[in-house]
Amino acid sequence: MAHALRLGTASALALLLAAPVAAQDRAVTYTLYGTPGLLEMPTALSADDGEIAGTLGYFGGQLRNSFTFQVTPRLSGTFRYSGIQEFLSGGDDLWDRSFDLRFRFNDEGIYTPMVAVGLQDFLGTGIYSGEYVVATKTIGDAVRVTAGLGWGRLGTHNGFTNPLGILGDRFETRPTTFDPREDEGGTPGVDAFFRGDAAVFGGVEWAPNERWILKAEYSSDDAYVDARDQPLFDYNSPLNFGVTWRPMPGVQLGLGYLYGSQLSFTGTVTVNPNEPIFWSGLDPAPQPVAVRADAVHAAQSWDRAALPEATVRDRLALALRTEGVELNALELTDRTARLRYTNTRYRTEAQAMGRVARILTQELPPSIEQLTLEPQQAGIPLSSVTFARTDIEAFENEVGGSAATLAQARFDDAAGRGGLVDVPPARDRFSWGIRPYLALQVFDPENPLEISLGAEVSAAYRIQPNLIFSGSIRQRFVRTGDSEDDQFNPGTDDLPAVRTNAGLYAQNDHPVLQDLTLAYYGRPGRNLYSRVTVGYLETMYGGLSTEVLWAPVASRLAVGAEVNYAKQRDFDQLLEFRDYDVVTGHLSAYYDFGNGFHGEIDAGRYLAGDWGATFALDREFENGWRVGGYFTLTDVPFDDFGEGSFDKGIRVAIPVDFIFGQPTRREITSTLRSLNRDGGARLDVEGRLYDIVREGHYADLEDSWGRFWR
Repeated sequence: MAHALRLGTASALALLLAAPVAAQDRAVTYTLYGTPGLLEMPTALSADDGEIAGTLGYFGGQLRNSFTFQVTPRLSGTFRYSGIQEFLSGGDDLWDRSFDLRFRFNDEGIYTPMVAVGLQDFLGTGIYSGEYVVATKTIGDAVRVTAGLGWGRLGTHNGFTNPLGILGDRFETRPTTFDPREDEGGTPGVDAFFRGDAAVFGGVEWAPNERWILKAEYSSDDAYVDARDQPLFDYNSPLNFGVTWRPMPGVQLGLGYLYGSQLSFTGTVTVNPNEPIFWSGLDPAPQPVAVRADAVHAAQSWDRAALPEATVRDRLALALRTEGVELNALELTDRTARLRYTNTRYRTEAQAMGRVARILTQELPPSIEQLTLEPQQAGIPLSSVTFARTDIEAFENEVGGSAATLAQARFDDAAGRGGLVDVPPARDRFSWGIRPYLALQVFDPENPLEISLGAEVSAAYRIQPNLIFSGSIRQRFVRTGDSEDDQFNPGTDDLPAVRTNAGLYAQNDHPVLQDLTLAYYGRPGRNLYSRVTVGYLETMYGGLSTEVLWAPVASRLAVGAEVNYAKQRDFDQLLEFRDYDVVTGHLSAYYDFGNGFHGEIDAGRYLAGDWGATFALDREFENGWRVGGYFTLTDVPFDDFGEGSFDKGIRVAIPVDFIFGQPTRREITSTLRSLNRDGGARLDVEGRLYDIVREGHYADLEDSWGRFWR
């Protein structure tokens, strides 16, 4: 099974390269399915809130690669990519994508167990489809006992008539909602949930210490057959036995003996954004707040002859520059200071704002009492936050000082430019860099994992702070897989090939133009933001992209509109274009639900000319981690869309300062799509407004305000 071995090696390497985390509850381990549980069977346990687990499991010719996220303390989701050797009728391997959801109803009590309900493979081909209700109880400090009731494939060993049949005869028969030999999969099998025969499962775990956990389970799964109804392996017993070893925090290795005939192997790496590697970070110490004496605090003016305004401006710009903050413009009166600045170092605007406020107490004349800070990015001001200097002096070392500072601050839209004096930019208008890049193409049945490795040269020239010319060139050095597997798809009149030829863009051995754009950002009115980008917008498309966003500073709701003209680039990724072009556009609504949850709905026209909407929900942690999922439904029929039925995926963003501890605004982003198809495909334009603007608005500032005094 060459594909399986290639994917397994890459997955194991990715797990070993993941960052370690702090120790977790020793009783929470992961199954071969990548979910909290025993060996194959689930338990009712939940991982720590926010925990992310990557699991590689293998037995009986099956390779399972799983990504599990503990979305809330009670809700978790899993994305799984599995390979089953020689499953299909012709003896070919099957590569299958599946999604799980699981919810825990309660915490464990003194006498009562914790109880959870789960949907396994509810959004896939249905190879592993099943539902369950499970209860787990701790006995003493080291033993946990689990018992559950399963349906679907979890109801195939010693099954009995569904007890839910008392609610209606429809529960006694399970309809066939998926056929992996014929169906495209990817749609929920709602009609089959908790239908058909049920069966019991259970098990016990014993943890003699924090490193070792011994397991035994009774499995209710007897559905290990291929598409020809031939067994995948010899099934001799429903009893499974195994052990999990934790050699270090965040790493689990498992060995098992399953079904009386098969050895199993698991490896899991966990990371929790709530538990940073560097608890206090490696940020340089901030400037202390300079507290004015009572005599000068009462002064109503300052002597400009002794301390000229230009001198204050120059000293302030220099002091801010040492903190990675660029002073863009400044307005000074006897009692007030208003400054517009760009944070180039700190991930959160709240931390940069705290650093700026400290420096102002050091550098401004004593008579100035009101401090108005206007952070900007891409040359546009994001908000206006006004402090009393007296509060900054009073709250720096007070218990609860962060909350008190936030409560006294006044938030508003940034004012106009009247009164501001521009400060010459300290950094060069031209910047460039060279770095290695790693590109992944996953989930293609012919090439489950394809890796490209090379170098990227990028450059940018800031004609004005809000007018930016930028681009990047890539040279590939290494590519795994066979380029001959990438076949040209001509598309159809009903569904043009707008993304399925992506592999052809990755075949070039010569340097390629990744992107080359001119972007203009503006503030057309109060609470309004705009963007116009023209050029080679992304790997596959060039054209013109326009956007406007309405986003009041103190509102959790933002609304945007985007219209694009896109023309497909030639496969060589140089300057030529193909003959396909399209006008796309979306109306978007963004909402901050609080506690780090952000929702987004985009409705409109996609690259293939199809109409529909994308729904997304992301969770952002205080330290900058983001984990979320999305799905897109359009008027492209599921059969025309192809395998997967509709576009869906998981996206992750990891802040670089989480790994290295040093302050930086850089992050590593990745999107795991079930498949790269033509339906529901959207233009990939850098610099969309919402993610830029919301950093300086109240909701984001409030979420990260704990970093104000750091």
